[in-house]
Amino acid sequence: MTEAEDRKPQSDEARGAFDSEITSEFAIPAGLAVPRVGGESETTSEFAVPEGLDAPQPVSGEPEGSAFSPPSTYSARHAPAAFTPPEGIPVVSVTKDVPWQDRMRTMLRMPVAERPAPERVPKAEEEGPAVPRVLDLTLRIGELLLAGGEGAEDVEAAMFAVCRSYGLDRCEPNVTFTLLSISYQPSLVEDPVTASRTVRRRGTDYTRLAAVFQLVDDLSDPETHISLEEAYRRLAEIRRNRHPYPTWVLTSASGLLAGAASVLVGGDLIVFVAAAIGAMLGDRLAWLCAGRGLPEFYQFLVAAMPSAAIGIALTLAHVDVKASAVITGGLFALLPGRALVAGVQDGLTGFYITAAARLLEVMYFYVGIVVGVLVMLYLGVQLGAHLNPDAALGISERPLWQIGASMLLSLTFAVLLQQERSTVLAVTLNGGVAWSVYGAMHYAGEISPVASTAVAAGVVGLFGQLLSRYRFVSALPYTTAAIGPLLPGSATYFGLLAIAQNEVDAGLVSLTKAAALAMAIAIGVNLGSEVSRLFLRIGSAEKRRAAKRTRGF
Repeated sequence: MTEAEDRKPQSDEARGAFDSEITSEFAIPAGLAVPRVGGESETTSEFAVPEGLDAPQPVSGEPEGSAFSPPSTYSARHAPAAFTPPEGIPVVSVTKDVPWQDRMRTMLRMPVAERPAPERVPKAEEEGPAVPRVLDLTLRIGELLLAGGEGAEDVEAAMFAVCRSYGLDRCEPNVTFTLLSISYQPSLVEDPVTASRTVRRRGTDYTRLAAVFQLVDDLSDPETHISLEEAYRRLAEIRRNRHPYPTWVLTSASGLLAGAASVLVGGDLIVFVAAAIGAMLGDRLAWLCAGRGLPEFYQFLVAAMPSAAIGIALTLAHVDVKASAVITGGLFALLPGRALVAGVQDGLTGFYITAAARLLEVMYFYVGIVVGVLVMLYLGVQLGAHLNPDAALGISERPLWQIGASMLLSLTFAVLLQQERSTVLAVTLNGGVAWSVYGAMHYAGEISPVASTAVAAGVVGLFGQLLSRYRFVSALPYTTAAIGPLLPGSATYFGLLAIAQNEVDAGLVSLTKAAALAMAIAIGVNLGSEVSRLFLRIGSAEKRRAAKRTRGF
């Protein structure tokens, strides 16, 4: 053996073969060795401690643990901060003390890996429903909500609530303006299942919207066990239900809305009748175009013509009425306030693609209205009608009449939106409050119309959101019709009239004011809805962290 090999500790086999040989230079000499009892073999490791110097070992009844087990002094309660805490991700309690929209938004804003698993509830099916059928039901419900004008965030929350109610927790819904998709991945090692659906037809029926919300609320309730077949049956009944108001009621409501808007801007009885007749004619022409399959752009273009034509005819006949009030009243019945509010809401909540599509739709509708009115105004100017774009409407002199007209406008707007009869009174009062706030700020307080409109719309959004949370329904039936009195009908009319008389600069200024008023309405409604969330009972710190949006602090 070499010198290096002599210094190397030998294995147990080597020690067994040469028991009598000292194999380590660090071994204790024979004269200094402590006598051993029992004839044990000599120490063979340089790291061994002589027996006389051994420290007493504590007696422990615990078995020898693994190298991966935590030490005995470790405390999970006082563990150091880490990306994944030792006790796991804090469980977010999804209780029934808040509406399902808020509960599902809380879950959607969390990463998939951090969402708490749903509580398994017994369903009517023994082995649970098939995943494709659950996804199909989810897409059908989302289609009805999106087609009814609901915001993209609430549509995603509803789709997630339906999937989660049937145990599909690892799902990701995605909503755009015309496309709905949802993906479910059972586990990290299984292939995902994805389904999509296209929204091809849109219709305004808030009664159907409320029924869908009730269905989602029942599905997300852990105490209510609804089988998949029962959910399909209820959804089919919702789709088959007829509108709550017949066609003649809708046409009459359109006329009353235009008449109320004309009184709101200073018209008298003759103006009321003229505006009502023009709006009803426009409504029937729009229905005729829709029956022939014409796009909505042409429907709005045709619907805007009769009111403008009647106003110009009264001017040519030298009738002592305000033709501007007649035309403005007809515009109130056509301005797409619902789509505008939904588009701005989607943009403020982070759904930019859907928001851009909705606002582009609003722009097309607005351009159709502009073209229809401009054509009639241009013909009136060529025929010698003396229309003054600088005429004052004088709407600040009759506050009681204006408040009554605003409430009638909101009521008829609610009928046009096919709302439930139980919500009509609340939205009528909300519209009266909105106009009272606007009038008090703008006419009495002499505040700018844009700021007054934003504050009044914020009050509408706040009251509408609180009423919807009280009844666990959508906020749209309580807010959309109430913003009707705030729509920029007069600014739109005077801008178009100035353009028709070759005063393009003044016309563009007035149209810019109308656009600013429209944006103030949309932002005010959304801000009022968000303010109501400040008073929500969120609970623990874990809930507050989970309720945050995708970006922020």
